[in-house]
Amino acid sequence: MDYSLLPVSPLFRNIPPEEIGQILSSLPHKIRKYKAGTLIAQSGEEVRSMLIVTTGTAKGEMIDFAGRMIKIEDIPAPGALAAAFMFGNNSRFPVNVIAVTDTELLVIEKSDFLKLLKRNEKILVNYLDMISNRSQFLSGKIKFLSFKTIRQKLAQYILESAGNDKTETRLGMTQNELADYFGVARPSIGRAISELENEGLILTKGRNIKILNKEKLSDLTKE
Repeated sequence: MDYSLLPVSPLFRNIPPEEIGQILSSLPHKIRKYKAGTLIAQSGEEVRSMLIVTTGTAKGEMIDFAGRMIKIEDIPAPGALAAAFMFGNNSRFPVNVIAVTDTELLVIEKSDFLKLLKRNEKILVNYLDMISNRSQFLSGKIKFLSFKTIRQKLAQYILESAGNDKTETRLGMTQNELADYFGVARPSIGRAISELENEGLILTKGRNIKILNKEKLSDLTKE
């Protein structure tokens, strides 16, 4: 088992590697391995453990009301799976979780994880930060999915990628990946990009995008 990425995991942030080793040596845990393409967890399944990706990448995806598969996000090592859904009245996976590559998980049962939170304040604070960040991410995702057109979604994605103070950005996804992320066909992404270019809102070169009219691009997300 490779624990080398754990010091940069959100759960173990600001904890020295030697201390992480001590924590794990006294904490019951398991290792689970999944081949690429394997279902790790199904939507609606109870979340019984803290699951940390130590090797590889997993992804969360859901099926919308039209039967289209929508990728919610990739979770590369050392991210956690459904950390915000461990507790509460409905502690279940909100989406399907699938191994993108051969993946290994560090598994800590809920009861053991709760004991760890009670005795280690650093990990407790890190966990609270994790679930707060997750809530903010999901809030943004809900807003994103509420956009009706591909142009709106693309405009929002470009603006978020560039941030408030930049007019140039490099997209973190290929057009195929964007199509999965938006839940649309690949040609639709290309057409939407071409439309934004023809309207003088952006200029593209591969994944690099220059925003030519940030105000009008922003207006698209308000329609």
